[in-house]
Formats: sequence, structure tokens, C-alpha cells
Amino acid sequence: MQDYGLNEHPLVNYHTHTWRCQHASGTEAEYVRAAEAAGFRVLGFADHTPWPYESGFVSGMRMRLDQLDGYLATVAGLRREYAGRLRIPVGLECEAFPQYMGWLRDLKAEKLDYLILGNHYDLTDEGDHAAFSDAGGFYFGRSTQPEHIRRYARRTIAGMETGLFDYVAHPDLFCHTYRTFDADCAAVSHDLCRAAEALGIPLEYNLLGIQYHERMQEAGLLGYPCRQFWEIAAQYRVKAIIGFDAHRADHLRRTELFARGLDFMWSLGIETLPCLPGLGPED
Repeated sequence: MQDYGLNEHPLVNYHTHTWRCQHASGTEAEYVRAAEAAGFRVLGFADHTPWPYESGFVSGMRMRLDQLDGYLATVAGLRREYAGRLRIPVGLECEAFPQYMGWLRDLKAEKLDYLILGNHYDLTDEGDHAAFSDAGGFYFGRSTQPEHIRRYARRTIAGMETGLFDYVAHPDLFCHTYRTFDADCAAVSHDLCRAAEALGIPLEYNLLGIQYHERMQEAGLLGYPCRQFWEIAAQYRVKAIIGFDAHRADHLRRTELFARGLDFMWSLGIETLPCLPGLGPED
């Protein structure tokens, strides 16, 4: 391993989930204790955003709207408790569903420190997540066809263009169940990286994806993080940020993955941000 790694970057993470999203476990305090024990300087919470669904839909992969205030209050309490020891900003990981962007803009201005663009679903997550149609609802992590990944790129770039988001989580999610890095994958990667460069928005190297990667490759799938995507990213003046995407407190103990991600970015010559502007350990 190169000397680059942890010697030049504080241990930080802005991509931490909570039990409220229904597919993570452990209390916020457990994540904070694990982070402090591992030597983190910043631990940001960015659970999956609730949406004020006009249809009354209840999601199975994000907190409910009536849980939002409790989430914010819990993180605020931990911030006070750990003041001077660990910085704990609060945000959300969100898609860019057009009908709710005004609501999200107001929420960020009033109550949040940052937002992550995690573009899991098309125009909504209501309905059949396996059905690809103009109605939205499709889960981009199940992309298998060129039209799936082209839509992912268009929707992700539209999200970047809102100016609401501080970085893009797992930008190579579209590779998760894709079979081979073909010309369409390359074109989508160029589109995403070109937009990230033009808009100055960082791209996340996702450490949870590393834990999926070998399993996906054994099944004959690309998986993410996808080397070919990041080799294309290296052709642009994009900046990266490392994200644990922690869904359990013990994910934060995998600091060797953080160093591995930094070394991989170093090997490609991609600048890696030590922290989000204004949300660093000394800010």
C-alpha cells in the first residue's frame, strides 16, 4: 500500500444510515461510538430521505416523514454530546424526484448541513421497481439494458444540475447488475464524469460496494465500484470523496477499505477531497 492513504487524509465519512431506513441496523449512538473508537474526525449522517408522497405511498427503504424530526433531534443531541471530540453534521441521501425538489430545497435551507445525490430510482420509487417505463419507479441498481443506464445518466445529471447536492453517491451504481462494460457503459460514464467536471460536483468511491463487488463478479456481473468507470473518471478533472455507506456500526471499523480507496484514487491521479467544504474537522 502506498503512503498516500490515511497519512494525508483525516478519517471522515458523510454517508451513514440509521435504523429508520428499514435496511440498516443499530442506533445513532452506536455508530458514533464506533467512529470515535476508529479515529474518525467527522461522521456525517445521511439517511435515505423521506418524501412527502402525494399518493400516500409508504416506502420500504427509507424513513417515514413523521420520523424526520426525531432523526434530526437525535443527531443534534449527539453533536452536543461529542462537541470537541467528533464533528457530526446531518444530511440526507436523496434522489432528485422533480415533484419534490422545492420541498427538498426548503428542507436543506432550514435544517440540513448537506445532501447526497443517491440516484437509486427513476422519477419515483412508487410502483413496480422492476418495470422500466415513462412512469418511473425503476430501480437503477437492476439495470441490464442500454436504455436503463442511459436513463440513469440523464436523471443523475439532472439531479446534479439542481445545485442542491454536495456530491454523488455511488455514481457507478448502474454497473451493479450489468453484464459487461460495453460501449454504452463507456458513453454513460463519459457523460456522468463530463457533467461532474463542468458542475464541480464530487463523485463518491463507495466502500460498501467493495463488499458486494466480488460476489457480483462471481455472478458474471460488473458490480461497483467499477474500475472501468473510474479509469474514465481519471480522464476528467473530477474530484472524488470516499464514502463508507455504513448500514451497521461495524462498517465504520473497516478503515482498511478507506485507505484502499484512497490508494486507488491516487493510482489513477484523481484528486480526493479530505472533507466536504465547510464540514471538515476544523471548520
